[in-house]
Amino acid sequence: MRITQHLYLPGHLLLLALLMACNSKEGSPNATAETQAGPDEIRISSDQFKEGDMLLGNPSERAFGETLEVSGVLDVPPENRVVISAVQGGFVKSITLLVGDEVRKGQQVVSLENPEFLRLQQQYLETREQIPYKEAEYRRQKTLFEEHISSEKLFLQAEGDYRSSLARLNGLGSQLELLNFSLEAVESGNLSAVSPVFSPISGSVTRVNVRKGAFVSPASEIMEIVDRDHLHLELTVYEKDVTRLHKGQRIRFGLPELSEQQYDARVYLIGTSIDENRTVKVHAHLEGDSKPDFLVGMFVRASIELGDAPGGSGQNQWLSLPESAVVTKAGQSWILILEEKQESGYLLRQMPVVTGLSAEGFIAVEGEGLGPQSKVLIQGAFNLVEAP
Repeated sequence: MRITQHLYLPGHLLLLALLMACNSKEGSPNATAETQAGPDEIRISSDQFKEGDMLLGNPSERAFGETLEVSGVLDVPPENRVVISAVQGGFVKSITLLVGDEVRKGQQVVSLENPEFLRLQQQYLETREQIPYKEAEYRRQKTLFEEHISSEKLFLQAEGDYRSSLARLNGLGSQLELLNFSLEAVESGNLSAVSPVFSPISGSVTRVNVRKGAFVSPASEIMEIVDRDHLHLELTVYEKDVTRLHKGQRIRFGLPELSEQQYDARVYLIGTSIDENRTVKVHAHLEGDSKPDFLVGMFVRASIELGDAPGGSGQNQWLSLPESAVVTKAGQSWILILEEKQESGYLLRQMPVVTGLSAEGFIAVEGEGLGPQSKVLIQGAFNLVEAP
């Protein structure tokens, strides 16, 4: 015997079930569209494209020269770096500068006090006062000697005393000028035990090694001042690569510890000796007016464009894309190719590529079927690419 059971639903439950079925059918086209994308395909809507600030572009042929990757530091010439020291020992009377302060050429940076400075000034004045008498005695003995009234011995003695006093006066005067005392002030009776010390260059203070009241000797380094107007690159190159360099080669360098921004320089001097690490120093001049506040000693990474240098491979034409178009994940580089532009959005395909040289924000790429007519997502690709 066959038994048939009938299920009866109340009217309001039946209506609810019908509405849910209709909504499910209306939403199905979108779900189908997502499933139409293959494993290497990505579908994004027009709104997503706009909100993600995405941009499409074409690969272009660019010339890439072979580069040499090196490292180094920012430095200044020896004449732009001075160490302030004392000509003669003394106690620090005043020092007001701190590391980072800017100073002008001729500005007083420290003052030293020593009673010996007073003795030097007194000796200068005493010697100066003796000059007129010894000069007069010298001239008198000279006249007497010429008239055969006085002996040659007395004349030579008077001449020696006079010239010795002149030499002593000039020597004391030079010492006082080295200590930055004004001879005019000393001769007018303004004596002082305090010697001012001035900066020989304009620049900024990079080191202060003393404090008020400390005794400094001529061997002491009071402070260091650096003029950054002539900053340059001091690069380290291995001996095997030196023969590939020549004056004028372009350099792109950056400060990896601060930012990814790149700056320009050119090779100016190449060292002629190899140090104990089998490396050679290469001196390069910075180019461009818009430079940040570089500091002496900053670490840099640089790419020297070898171009047609001896041993270099010259310039080569490569298909290239902006570096922002290439995404590297799990050791593989990828780009996103436009497969189809639809009314509702974009269908993109992940393409594996091989990358090569890079310069000025562009990178050489090779990929199967990739050509100048290909449409590539050159901005906004990073978050879309998925490693296999």
